[in-house]
Amino acid sequence: MDFSYPAEVERFRDGLRAWLSENLTDELIAARRPSGRDLPGQEAVFERLRAWNATMADAGWAAVSWPREYGGRGATVLEQLVYTEETTRARAPVPLNVIGMNNIAPAIMQYGTEAQKTTLLPRMMRADDIWCQGMSEPEAGSDLAALRTKAVRDGDHFVVSGQKIWTSLGHKAKWCQLYVRTDPEAPKHRGISCLIVDMTLPGIEARPLVTLNGDSDFAEVFFHDVRVPVEALLGPLNAGWQVATTTLSHERAGAARLYAELELRLHELVADFAEIDGVLDDPVVLRRLGELAVRIKYLEVLCQRSISATLHGGPELTALGTASLAKTVWGEIGQDLAALAFDVLGDRAGTWSDYRLTSRALTIAGGTTQINKNITATRVLGLPRK
Repeated sequence: MDFSYPAEVERFRDGLRAWLSENLTDELIAARRPSGRDLPGQEAVFERLRAWNATMADAGWAAVSWPREYGGRGATVLEQLVYTEETTRARAPVPLNVIGMNNIAPAIMQYGTEAQKTTLLPRMMRADDIWCQGMSEPEAGSDLAALRTKAVRDGDHFVVSGQKIWTSLGHKAKWCQLYVRTDPEAPKHRGISCLIVDMTLPGIEARPLVTLNGDSDFAEVFFHDVRVPVEALLGPLNAGWQVATTTLSHERAGAARLYAELELRLHELVADFAEIDGVLDDPVVLRRLGELAVRIKYLEVLCQRSISATLHGGPELTALGTASLAKTVWGEIGQDLAALAFDVLGDRAGTWSDYRLTSRALTIAGGTTQINKNITATRVLGLPRK
């Protein structure tokens, strides 16, 4: 594993740090990510973050990994790594369209028409349009290939019927990258297509879902005989699985956010403990903090191993499998960190109480721990599937 930074990468880092220093305000850091709760002022926070996304886009810092022709910087893997570390440690808000920019945009770049690219990508980058991703269903969560939402060709339209669930910002989205079954007779991986769906079309109903901590960042979305133009097809008919694979494998240095985010949370937790007399003198607390610090450092090495495999032309399966394992480790560390905060602070936990609740989703979101362990077992260790 070799991470030596050439002079041009250090100049990239310096430029980013200088820009963040001049533009990232305490107000934006406090906002970071809007709560989905219907509370006074939340819509103003959402719009403040939308404006921040536009500011970053105008300065060329919104999507550094994108090609220049789509508004990015064509950043190298090392530059992407630096960008992720610096923006995370500066506490910069993640994009409102984080799923769209990291996952959906690469598929549009590869499979989209020229009109789709030039029309949709700039507005996505600026958060002029909010995007969601229609994958999970009540009977098809981590198993995308089991989806049952169907699209039947009728002249110049597909007629879409079905339901999606746990759709991030589905009730706020203008566009949806929707996965549907277009060939019910084909093997389940081969009968799926991908559509770019205008969420204002008649027959679409989005209902916010309230999670354990009171947020409503997710929605369940119903499609009642929605007529979607045929030109909304993204990629070849019945090739949705390939589109999904492209979508989920694009961000080459995004794994750095996993350890950088946890490092930041651990430092914040230690600072909160320091404000209470005697907490940092407790050997049990110190032991648990030390264990978390070691595990986060291990996670950093794991993430960098995945990035190094990409950087130096290592086997693709090594990069994929290591990243999958890193995601599993990240979720487990996050839950243990939240538990320590709650155990020690109790009724003084404040925002840590909220993190204690949201941390339960860390081993589910972005691929469940069980699925990721199967990927590690079969694709890295070479174990049999049964």
